[in-house]
Amino acid sequence: MYPVLFEIPLFGGITIHSYGVMVALGFVAGIIWATHDGKKNGIEPSKILDFVFYLLLASMLGSRLFYIVISGREEFFQNPLTAFQIWRGGLVFYGGLICALVVAVWYIRKYKLPPLVTFDVFAPAIAIGHAVGRIGCLLAGCCYGSAVSGHHWYAITFPNNPNCFAPTGIPLYPTQLMETGGELLIFGILMLIRHFRRFKGQLIASYLMLYAILRFSTEMFRGDAERGYLIEPWISTSQFVSAIMFLAGFYMYVKLRGRKDAWCARVK
Repeated sequence: MYPVLFEIPLFGGITIHSYGVMVALGFVAGIIWATHDGKKNGIEPSKILDFVFYLLLASMLGSRLFYIVISGREEFFQNPLTAFQIWRGGLVFYGGLICALVVAVWYIRKYKLPPLVTFDVFAPAIAIGHAVGRIGCLLAGCCYGSAVSGHHWYAITFPNNPNCFAPTGIPLYPTQLMETGGELLIFGILMLIRHFRRFKGQLIASYLMLYAILRFSTEMFRGDAERGYLIEPWISTSQFVSAIMFLAGFYMYVKLRGRKDAWCARVK
């Protein structure tokens, strides 16, 4: 675990946090995929890059705002400047995803991009980018799992470190790695679906259902109680959002599958 990668002795000292670096690398990974696949589907790389810029702002704002509303209200009211301290953790993926989807609909309508094709391009990009970003959670110790009774091979124990968000010295469920592995699996499934895709929108609908299942499952092993509950201690806020997300993905899948104008002969 390395919450701080290194420090630069300039301007009083600049600290480079692993969480921020991995989140940034996750966005880079997503951009690389989106520009590559977007070009193959007839979307100009410049449009993809502009799109990503708006999505980046929207996702960062939404994920931070979602965290403050659910878990960080008290800290925010004491010091509003903490809203900008993302290197300390506190980015809720669902908040970023919801905000990004709203901005995506606006951008697609404004620049007349093919909606279903565009969303299909970005579905694997979200999965691979999120997989990389979750490693930052592991390095920082945030989004940690609950305690494991006994020393099982799959448990992870964080060493004593003043910058670690997780409890130290006790075995915990490796929820960060569980989600990273799950996202990589989702990416692989989406690649398989992409190869045999039968209708436009199949990838984004599949992603919504697959990630909802993954997140609902991993929430059962989370130990960071400050993430917020809808019905404490049974249903967390993220599990509630997961249920809605699954239903939305399922509805999209069934609806689009029945539309003749959404069917495609093959995928480029």
